[in-house]
Amino acid sequence: MGHDHSHDHADRIDDALRDSAAGIRAVKISLVALGITAALQIVIVLASGSVALLADTIHNFSDALTAIPLWIAFSLSRRTATRRYTYGLGRAEDLAGLFVVGVIAISAVVAAVQAVNRLLHPVPMSHLGWVAAAGLAGFVGNEIVAVYRIRVGKRIGSAALRADGMHARADGLTSLAVVLGAIGVALGFPAADPIIGLIIAGAILAVLVAAAREVFARLLDSVDPALVDTAYHTLKAQPGVLGVQRVRMRWVGLRLDADVELDVDPQLSLRQAHELAHHAEHALTHAIPKLNTAVVHAYPAHAH
Repeated sequence: MGHDHSHDHADRIDDALRDSAAGIRAVKISLVALGITAALQIVIVLASGSVALLADTIHNFSDALTAIPLWIAFSLSRRTATRRYTYGLGRAEDLAGLFVVGVIAISAVVAAVQAVNRLLHPVPMSHLGWVAAAGLAGFVGNEIVAVYRIRVGKRIGSAALRADGMHARADGLTSLAVVLGAIGVALGFPAADPIIGLIIAGAILAVLVAAAREVFARLLDSVDPALVDTAYHTLKAQPGVLGVQRVRMRWVGLRLDADVELDVDPQLSLRQAHELAHHAEHALTHAIPKLNTAVVHAYPAHAH
């Protein structure tokens, strides 16, 4: 029985390492893709003078740079626990999530300032066809990265990577707004470009709210209530469990930790209660794939 427990623990460590490796691979790929997209756009910004495209390019560069702290966080999460960091360094990802939120906020401010400045001090735009093409390229590049980041983030349980995917998706939508700005200028409405720049800033703020909600929820130990329900149903179904008093869960990086309290038959011996708790832990870690450890307390019924 002890051998099985050791094997399960080793499997969970392997799963955690695979998840962090997948996270590192995701940020590497997105860093390259967004870097190329932003570099192409900045060339067209310099030639055209489009403030909407400038705002979008600034956001694309910032989106690419947010991959770096995520990369560092995923690398730190692979380190084993120590006497000082007894839970490991998995929560470095939460710090990276805060950085992502901060970068989104800064890029929103920069985009708004640039747009207002261009409204007050208009500058003629040129190369409108290239501006529109750059906007379309920005949309395609960002949407591909967004889908990839969000999918990987959901699979490995990374709130920060999902937030960064939302960041990329907003970039893609605002890139389409750049196209609308170029069309407006081409139709004889020069103010369309900075106005679209302001719309971009507003869209970034909307993304900021959504991303901050997810990142701060993780910092406050929020978990999906469905996972808690799964834990209750799994534990109640275990032979010898008379009741489930409490289930607590929290994310530590890409893995979940749980602490549960069970009511058991007061006539059970200490060994029997220990075996029951061990089987309950085993069932729980199989019912919830992202669960890393589960501390199971078995109390005699009516002894609370």
